[in-house]
Amino acid sequence: MKIRNEQVTGYINQASDEQRKIMETVRDLLHDSIQGVREKFSWSLPVFINGTDLVYFKTAKSYVTVGFFNFNKLTDPDSLLEGTGKAMRHIKIRKHEEVNNELLKRWH
Repeated sequence: MKIRNEQVTGYINQASDEQRKIMETVRDLLHDSIQGVREKFSWSLPVFINGTDLVYFKTAKSYVTVGFFNFNKLTDPDSLLEGTGKAMRHIKIRKHEEVNNELLKRWH
């Protein structure tokens, strides 16, 4: 059962059409591929958790950032992950067609 957080839904609904499609696709993918995933709204961002923070997304002017907590557990042979923080990395998705379902399933 997909339980939707109202604040997450509100955040998504405020985005542009393209960003909304991207975020809904990622949201559905996370719910479909992570048993027991929950949504929360933290740091003014949608965050997906399953015992610990797993994934977040946020909008920017021309893309959606999809971020991963504990990135050091991810395999990234193509060096797609960006960022320099100690615990998080992210990718930028500019168009819905760029959503790579298989990659995101491996990375969550």
